[in-house]
Amino acid sequence: MATMSGTPFTRGAQLPAILQQRIVIIDGAMGTMLQSRKLSERDYRGARFADHRIDLRGNGDVLCLTRPDVVREIHAEYFAAGADIVETNTFGATRIAQADYGLAEVAREINVAAARLAREAAAAASTPERPRFVAGALGPTPRTASISPDVNDPGARNTDFDQLREAYLEQAAGLLEGGVDLFLVETIFDTLNAKAAIFALDELMERTGERVPVIVSGTVTDASGRILSGQTVPAFWHSVRHARPLAVGLNCALGAALMRPYIEELSKVAADTWISCYPNAGLPNPMSDTGFDETPEVTGALLEEFARAGFLNIAGGCCGTTPAHIREIARRVAAYRPRDRRDPLFTPLLAAA
Repeated sequence: MATMSGTPFTRGAQLPAILQQRIVIIDGAMGTMLQSRKLSERDYRGARFADHRIDLRGNGDVLCLTRPDVVREIHAEYFAAGADIVETNTFGATRIAQADYGLAEVAREINVAAARLAREAAAAASTPERPRFVAGALGPTPRTASISPDVNDPGARNTDFDQLREAYLEQAAGLLEGGVDLFLVETIFDTLNAKAAIFALDELMERTGERVPVIVSGTVTDASGRILSGQTVPAFWHSVRHARPLAVGLNCALGAALMRPYIEELSKVAADTWISCYPNAGLPNPMSDTGFDETPEVTGALLEEFARAGFLNIAGGCCGTTPAHIREIARRVAAYRPRDRRDPLFTPLLAAA
């Protein structure tokens, strides 16, 4: 596995030095932005899938093939807002997830296309002084290796470790071919699923000889402080720390206000890695334009407080966040030094001081 020490990274090699200098900005929601375009079933199908037997509207990943212009434009908007890293539009681009739409056989192709679109946007936005990066997004899949889909049969499973590993390996290979700088195993609700992704990434890197940074991001689902498969934040970290990720963090499910105690806890226990945090824009709100209740100013202020408290190395947004949210987050956290991964309890100082 690519690590923070030992064998140098062959991709994303500049990231560790940048993380030591400042808080790095990752993008916001792709799904929220796609929904704002009000695309039709025809957009999702394109000419290629015009006669496909299953409705494709809602399968945002396939737009990398049928409306690449829209996906590329969204990446460009996030870079213009101040993002250092954009995620590929591949949250559901595993063979397992695409099977729900009858598109399992094009899963790898979607990943290659998604990575190339993000790569094009990054190249257009990069300067020698401000390189931009592409994170290959590996979502959790709609199936879980640890939790029964049948309340009457606790032992039932609708997938297993090997199926997940193979699906993630195919996805990661496509992302690597398309040109990603790092991998992001995100929105983890089942640590066994995440372990399958980590295993697949390790296998891919051994096979190709590439050393690629990896970020691992879990999801605390409610006020219990646990991910859906039952682990506390410290337990989650200890379950994945063997991968020696570039960063570990939390995203999705909660807004920043509710996420605060958990990101604080993670920043204390994960002393030997950097911390990422990209929460939702508060709680769902169907009356809002984005479907969530926080304005950019509110989300930005909350993440500024995280930076002031010394919790952050990577900051951005998840569901409901837009380029306006990312612009505000970037503006507000720029004044603060990044969390020191050697001493997570340090007192941050204003960079201008």
